[in-house]
Amino acid sequence: MADFVKSLLVDFWNVLADMSPYLLFGFFFAGILSAFISKNFVEKHLGGRGIWPILKASFFGVPLPLCSCGVIPVSMSLHKQGASKGSTIAFLLSTPQTGVDSILVTLGLLGPVFAVFRPLAAFATGIVGGTLVDLFDANSQNSRPAPQQSAESCCERESKSQKLVKGLKYGFVTLPQDIGRAMLVGLVIAAIISAVVPEDFFAEKLGTGFGAMIVMMILGIPVYVCASASVPMAAAMILKGLTPGAALVFLMTGPATNAASFVTIWKTLGRRSAIIYLLSVAGCSLAAGWLIDLVGAEIPLKTLSHTHSMLPPLVSQICAVILLTILIFAAFNKKEETA
Repeated sequence: MADFVKSLLVDFWNVLADMSPYLLFGFFFAGILSAFISKNFVEKHLGGRGIWPILKASFFGVPLPLCSCGVIPVSMSLHKQGASKGSTIAFLLSTPQTGVDSILVTLGLLGPVFAVFRPLAAFATGIVGGTLVDLFDANSQNSRPAPQQSAESCCERESKSQKLVKGLKYGFVTLPQDIGRAMLVGLVIAAIISAVVPEDFFAEKLGTGFGAMIVMMILGIPVYVCASASVPMAAAMILKGLTPGAALVFLMTGPATNAASFVTIWKTLGRRSAIIYLLSVAGCSLAAGWLIDLVGAEIPLKTLSHTHSMLPPLVSQICAVILLTILIFAAFNKKEETA
């Protein structure tokens, strides 16, 4: 028992140290985005039918650090402001799959192939889903959003230093409050998988190819897991024999969907849009998984047992302490209500 606990703690700390520099920088960059890119700027570009608003919605969504639950109120706000159903679905699909924080964590734990492939897959999923909604949902047309001059003017009156402080608060307080508990749970699960699951377990039980991908898709669609927290879990499963393609399916479906978000989309955007949303995630995740197995299976991946950090070990350890402090503080402090 003592050996198991020791192994669990060592694996937990190793993953935390590997991902902490990237996640801390991701928090910082996410805060800068939130402070200097206004919601009105995003909203006014997403109205009308056609591919261009869908492309912009998918593009805007990729770097934003919103989970599958957090993206719902933002996307509903976009829709109420006049964004079409196609643009709204595109934003709903591309946003929760990735973000600046999760991209950097992916780079740290899974290497550059996943770090590049994951946001591209999210972008493509948004385009596919949004286009299908525009094509097959006859009621997807909405009026173009009206600009909200008063709110924009208020934001413009803030000085750059005020915006910076506001952004840093969002990046290191508000955002960790959104994902802190999920991140800690993900780290614990990753450590348990590494300590308990035998070598090549997933390869023996699930095999390779589409069978393993379908299992991970069925597992990922109904559960809630944020984009950053899913990375150490996927890394641990790869280490135990899961194929990169099946891991990518989990990285796409887990953050993009859950039961609560599906029900909300069904009620607000309609049955047809909700079904297209779900089918788009399922189909694109399987296609992306197949593609990464085809082109990237032979590329060495960074996993829990052998990472190649570009940073000195001391820096990683210090960052791990800072990150753990932020996550614990955020996880056990009630999120402030914002107007």
